[in-house]
Amino acid sequence: MLELNRFPQLPTEWLTGFRRAVDDGFRAFTREYGEAIELFFEPLRQFLIGSERLLIQSPWPLVFGGILLLAWLASRSWKIVVGTAVTLIAIGALGMWEDTMRTVSMIFVSTVVAILLGLPVGIAMSRSDRLQRAINPVLDIMQTMPSFVYLIPVVMLLGIGRVPGLLAVVIYAVPPIIRFTNLGIRLVDKDLLEAADAFGASAWQRLRQVQLPLALPTIMGGVNQTIMMALSMVVIASMIGVQGLGQPVLKAITNQYFTLGVLNGLAIVGIAIVFDRVSQAYGKRLQKHLEVQHG
Repeated sequence: MLELNRFPQLPTEWLTGFRRAVDDGFRAFTREYGEAIELFFEPLRQFLIGSERLLIQSPWPLVFGGILLLAWLASRSWKIVVGTAVTLIAIGALGMWEDTMRTVSMIFVSTVVAILLGLPVGIAMSRSDRLQRAINPVLDIMQTMPSFVYLIPVVMLLGIGRVPGLLAVVIYAVPPIIRFTNLGIRLVDKDLLEAADAFGASAWQRLRQVQLPLALPTIMGGVNQTIMMALSMVVIASMIGVQGLGQPVLKAITNQYFTLGVLNGLAIVGIAIVFDRVSQAYGKRLQKHLEVQHG
């Protein structure tokens, strides 16, 4: 009866040998190619440092006004602009301005990288059912894998710092933009594609002038979800040296600083709401614009 309570498993020696072989191989790979990988990601590190310095070292009224202007241009809603202003004022008054700007720069860079990676993959998936069937399980794994797990390979490859945290955030946040791009292009009306073919449009012209513009509201939904997932990764990425609002939250957890944790957590929530409302409003404006054009 005792044996029925224990699930049969491979011999312990086999499991130990397999794990040791994989770990040793990964360490050897890291020692051999670690410097080359760091050099490859150096432009990304400079981009992140540059955006962070721009937000932190610029006069705060200039940054404040720039964010409000972007919120207005994207949403054309005074309610959203006022909400953004109130959120930023509260963050600054409570002494969290610099950490918030670091977090905003991280989210900005990771979102840009996720879009640059995700759009081509989503477009390729929309053109091939076979590729879609191959990539969907990978995306499922990426979205269900515990976020802590993403830290292991990037830290082993690149150590502690901004770039490993950025890569972990991008890997965690890129699936929505891939899925929504694929979905948006596939949902484009077939009659419009046939009309484009009838006018002699090439595949590239059909993609650039018909499919992508019509899929843009759906793609913006993917951008919105990517931003939200990137923000949810901020606290976890702080474990490997990513500066921003996540580090005070981590400090509060380890030292039981209730107020510090709650305030910085609320700052993350506030930034998430601002990003969410602005990106959603922009997506709705795009949808209405396209309905007017094609309606």
